[in-house]
Amino acid sequence: MSGNSDEATAPGADWDALAASFDDEPDHGLRDAEVRRAWAARLASWLPAPPGDVLDLGCGTGSLSLLAAEQGHRVTGVDLSPAMVELARTKLAGRDAVFLTGDAAAPPVGEQRFDAVLVRHVLWTLPDPGRALRHWRQLLRPGGRLVLVEGVWGSVSPVGIPADRVTALLGPLTGQTRVERLSDDPSLWGREVADERYAVVATYG
Repeated sequence: MSGNSDEATAPGADWDALAASFDDEPDHGLRDAEVRRAWAARLASWLPAPPGDVLDLGCGTGSLSLLAAEQGHRVTGVDLSPAMVELARTKLAGRDAVFLTGDAAAPPVGEQRFDAVLVRHVLWTLPDPGRALRHWRQLLRPGGRLVLVEGVWGSVSPVGIPADRVTALLGPLTGQTRVERLSDDPSLWGREVADERYAVVATYG
């Protein structure tokens, strides 16, 4: 469940009510061709070579799931909002994708393992992000990777999670971690942004 481009939406928001207008944000709906190309290029560089199994947690309406599917991956999406899940199912109809209603921190995927766990604008909302990261790590196959897109939004009362905190939480999980700054690429957001936006890619095994 992505945060709003200007100001992140507080945890506990009514995501079912927000679902209908969710894709209006440039980085949510990816309707602008340049924004879509920018996210597709980043995603291709973050995910393993296709075909792979990608778990998109807090998938919202499935915009990133669709990009991953178009690149040849098998996608499982999880979102807490049934309305978001229905929109994602519609968006990816006919593709190799399954969408489930559930908690991103403890996704209902059983013993299934994935080549990548993709999470955008979710980690900062969780009460125990370290615990979630440990669980997500266990969902990966050897050589799999966590792809976390996060940030700190707003200047008056900023919310979010800084990149250095994420890398500190990932440290004990002993993966190879790199941070990619996203704030200076307006093509991702449809405009210039001044706050901290980044991706962390951690590879294991």
